Amino acid sequence: MNWKKSNQKSLKWGSLFDLAQIEQECEELDQKAMEPDFWNDSAKSQAVLQRSKTLKSKMQRYRNLERLWEDTKTLNDLGMEMEDAAVVDEVASGVTTLSQELRSLRMETLLSGEYDGNNAIMALHAGAGGTEAQDWVEMLFRMYTRWCERKQYVVKILDILEGDEAGIKSVTFQVLGMNAYGFLKSERGVHRLVRISPFDSSGRRHTSFASLDVMPELDDSIKIDINPEDLKIDTYRSSGAGGQHINKTESAIRITHIPTGVVVACQTERSQFQNRDTAMKMLKSKLFEIKEREHKDKIEDIKGVQLDIAWGSQIRSYVFNPYRLVKDHRTNVEVGNLDKVMDGGLDPFIDAYLRMKK
Repeated sequence: MNWKKSNQKSLKWGSLFDLAQIEQECEELDQKAMEPDFWNDSAKSQAVLQRSKTLKSKMQRYRNLERLWEDTKTLNDLGMEMEDAAVVDEVASGVTTLSQELRSLRMETLLSGEYDGNNAIMALHAGAGGTEAQDWVEMLFRMYTRWCERKQYVVKILDILEGDEAGIKSVTFQVLGMNAYGFLKSERGVHRLVRISPFDSSGRRHTSFASLDVMPELDDSIKIDINPEDLKIDTYRSSGAGGQHINKTESAIRITHIPTGVVVACQTERSQFQNRDTAMKMLKSKLFEIKEREHKDKIEDIKGVQLDIAWGSQIRSYVFNPYRLVKDHRTNVEVGNLDKVMDGGLDPFIDAYLRMKK
């Protein structure tokens, strides 16, 4: 490896991530936290502390990257000086880790939205295709779960409706982790599957669709005024996993926001109160996301988004037959390793989308 060129490149990392600006902002936030009236406004103080935590985490990641680079370079120099081939594998491993971490940090520099650092709430729904589409939803849910595992994000199912014969009709889940919404917002839209159906005895090729909605999870500092009279609240018996209690009581909650037609549901908490609280957070996030997208000042002015989950509206196609390819129709990025994508290898698509928007 050419360490001279790498050294020159490393000197630019600090400016690449605006390290000086981050350090200055951290100092300013620390000064705010020391002001006598800092805790008078709880929502504002929490926002300041969260921002400070996020920035300090970025600084620590940069320092760790710098340390890894120095350690790997030192090991490489030592191996060359001692003519010890045994260190080659260790150096190669360090370079690989360094490249992956640098790529991840570069992706994060593309996140500039106000809520990009938040957790995400995602909802998958089966579209045209019947049982085949429901199986497709289950495949997509696994794909996103595997991507989250790679990012060390936590996935929590909030509501799930199993398919009649196989798969999943719909599933809503929470993704917990820094920048979860910033990355996953690029996945919002209709996903199209083309394959030989395992449910067709004639072995014919089928096309199926599933939609994915992605919302930022909002904290209490974001005020969304929702009129209780605009809500229809239904209780029902949970159908998913959760033990005897979850199946014997009507603890699941479904909330419909009548003016917009937005529906949210939660069934995986232990009590009806917890499910209702979670469902209200989901509704708040959904209404806020629609309001921001449509640039409306009031909730009363917005309407629920109606998107056909069918041909012509897809953002990405996953073709299993007659060839194997995943293509994003917004960025034209293509990946031939279909198995890797279905196992959570989504970074090429996410990175290209963020760069396009940037």
